[in-house]
Amino acid sequence: MKLRPCFALLTLLVAALPAVADVKLPALFSSHMVLQQGTPVPVWGRADPGERVTVAVRSGAGDVENRVTTLAGAGGRWRVTLEPLKAGGPVSLIVKGKNTLTLENVLVGEVWICSGQSNMAWQVRQSRNPEQEIAGAVFPEIRLFTVKHTVSRREKADCSGQWAVCSPATVPGFSAVGYFFGREVYRALKVPIGLIHTSWGGTPAEAWTRREALQRHAHLRPILQRFDKAVAGYPAALKKHEKRLAAWKAKAAKARSAGKRPPRRPRGPFGPGHPHSPSGLFNGMIAPLIPYAFRGVIWYQGESNATRAFQYRTLFKAMIRDWRRAWGQGDFPFLFVQLANFKARQSAPGESAWAELREAQALALELPCTGMALAIDIGEARDIHPRNKQEVGRRLALQALSAAYGRKGVHSGPVFHGMQRKSGKIHVRFLSPGKGLTVRGKALEGFQIAGSDRKYVWARAALDPKQRDRVVVWSPEVKAPVHVRYAWADNPACSLYNVAGLPAVPFRTDAWPGVTDKNR
Repeated sequence: MKLRPCFALLTLLVAALPAVADVKLPALFSSHMVLQQGTPVPVWGRADPGERVTVAVRSGAGDVENRVTTLAGAGGRWRVTLEPLKAGGPVSLIVKGKNTLTLENVLVGEVWICSGQSNMAWQVRQSRNPEQEIAGAVFPEIRLFTVKHTVSRREKADCSGQWAVCSPATVPGFSAVGYFFGREVYRALKVPIGLIHTSWGGTPAEAWTRREALQRHAHLRPILQRFDKAVAGYPAALKKHEKRLAAWKAKAAKARSAGKRPPRRPRGPFGPGHPHSPSGLFNGMIAPLIPYAFRGVIWYQGESNATRAFQYRTLFKAMIRDWRRAWGQGDFPFLFVQLANFKARQSAPGESAWAELREAQALALELPCTGMALAIDIGEARDIHPRNKQEVGRRLALQALSAAYGRKGVHSGPVFHGMQRKSGKIHVRFLSPGKGLTVRGKALEGFQIAGSDRKYVWARAALDPKQRDRVVVWSPEVKAPVHVRYAWADNPACSLYNVAGLPAVPFRTDAWPGVTDKNR
């Protein structure tokens, strides 16, 4: 009994001693990782304040090179920058403070971030020919990292995830678009590829954008106002939800006992911690990646913003600029997928929120070092998640080989470049024809034409026999046409391609108000 006060005193004294913290690295730095070649490589972590930290690269032959030393700051954070590395490996990354961390089987090559919503999250096991693709995924120089779903009100310093060597065992649950893109780039460049997958199905672009970037634009402030109002009313909304949830549980139990299908579970209220919250996914799933050195981004998102397509014109550009500003490594390549065709085919010309969203995506090409891969011809009317992710990855890789690596070759389908009205017809000119335009199918479909009354009708169209980069469009119903549209629908007919097999980009020549212009 007399020993108890002494033991308690000893416990207090030990607790009062300064803690000795091991040097630590964020999850992105682990064995099997890929470091970006040809550019300064930041490495960072935590240690005791004032602790001396040394980072070095050890070659396979055992030679230690590229050694950098620093002192941890007052808060225990430290960061060094390695000199540019040459592609190859494996090498070891050694981090030494009071303890030593050795990361093995590290490669140096090309690193890409793969982000967006469900079509980026869609897994290899869910794509076309999954058994064949999984069995053939023996690419030890392709490495995979998936960021765990995380929503945060503040920018997080770390994430959950680990690097894995691409194999039939590791690839099934990885992003299909990311993997097929990386495989194409690997085959073209013959260097190691690192793919960092960070996406969340059903999420809007504002969730991936910092609050200050949204605040800069009048068109985007309603997003913040709506969220702030939801946060203020969240306690009351949560109480209502809890009552609905209790009632649902009772009904569900009763339905199950009767052998019936239970009713749908009520959704929780919008508010803190919701994956749609502005900046929530940037804070939790992008901020932890900064300032990791990488080559570029591939992005597949937009479905969740389709009803606000006009606003997306501003939002998407703001997000791209925000990511570039956050990393501070210049205008890195930002490549994205235009929305695929989806829903029932329209019998008559009409307005389309999805067409307006595709237009908003295409407008982002005004930013430097951007590229757009089309999926307008490989979607599925009844499934928002088309299975042909192989072709999506291939088309993104074509964009990457051009924008990021300066490779020559056709990387885009025909793009509208201008028009001329002549004798009751409209002559449409295209850029990037890829050795000329061609038609897939029996006839050239998907064109609409309108006069000054703004009423579009289906049009006849034909390739100009004298100029290989032009299409002639007309209709007997419109004697004096003023504007033309192509592939302007949720699920349009698409028949115009270039000889390289890439589809023409949907477009309209009018600027008449659309169905999403007033949606904020």
